[in-house]
Amino acid sequence: MNMEPGELVTSAPLAARLNIPSGPLFFPVTAYGPDGSVDLDTYRAHVRRGVEAGAAAVFACCGTGEFHALTPEEFEACVRVAVEAAEGRVPVVAGAGYGTALAVRYARLAEAAGADGLLAMPPYLVVAGQEGLLRHYREVAAAASLPVVVYQRDNAVFTPETVVGLARTDGIIGLKDGLGDLDLMQRIISAVRTEAPGDFLYFNGLPTAEQTQLAYRALGVTLYSSAVFCFAPELALAFHQALRTGDDRTVEKLLDGFFRPFVELRTQGRGYAVALVKAGVRLRGLDVGEVRPPLHEPAGDHVKQLAELIEHGYALLEEAK
Repeated sequence: MNMEPGELVTSAPLAARLNIPSGPLFFPVTAYGPDGSVDLDTYRAHVRRGVEAGAAAVFACCGTGEFHALTPEEFEACVRVAVEAAEGRVPVVAGAGYGTALAVRYARLAEAAGADGLLAMPPYLVVAGQEGLLRHYREVAAAASLPVVVYQRDNAVFTPETVVGLARTDGIIGLKDGLGDLDLMQRIISAVRTEAPGDFLYFNGLPTAEQTQLAYRALGVTLYSSAVFCFAPELALAFHQALRTGDDRTVEKLLDGFFRPFVELRTQGRGYAVALVKAGVRLRGLDVGEVRPPLHEPAGDHVKQLAELIEHGYALLEEAK
């Protein structure tokens, strides 16, 4: 299937659309107004800018979008706005999580709002066995007609055998890895390839995935989430393009000059994988508000360092021209 970036591909299956290597996967932040309520107009502008900048897909109300902080009503409204802003140019995948009953509810809300798929996040609180995890995700997949990508992280870590079970489940099309255990990922990929052959998708879902994407690419994992795309889409796109074309010089320059320093800054505070990204969006001129509790805002000095780092990142792009 040969499609140009930005072409309407609404009728194509989600897996095929995600496999079109047109740009990074965009995980927008959720915008709040001065009173702390969801600001749908600003959110619409944020999503539209990302789509116009070259995102390959929009993952709405997921980790970077503070899924944990949204009410069901806010969630549905944001997903609906994301779908409207995308205008069918790229798919919109919505988060779903908590216990099974609530995850099922969010799946149905996402379907009603027009989403193209779901990112199924870990269950709330409990550390479940493999049998229970498999049952949980199968119930989420059966709850709506939307294709499901399962997110491995925290208390949802799977054996290769369980992922084979997921891959054999109608409606589950992929696994997003936020754990970073490459040995486990290699065993998972091998097991699925052997025991459930087909077009099962894999995603690098670590924070600032660009930092680890060279390693994931060696496993054959080419899809990855990009939080940096929220506030510096040109940097994210340049890195994505360099990876695709084998431009190792640009990859190394951006890793050494921007992504590694950004990761080091991100580690200076808990929750900075979201809060620092949101600060970056504000620095680039779009007031998306602050993060909701229990997250907290970055320290002023860290925001200053981020501003300087963004400026340096764009200077690196100018040097490469």
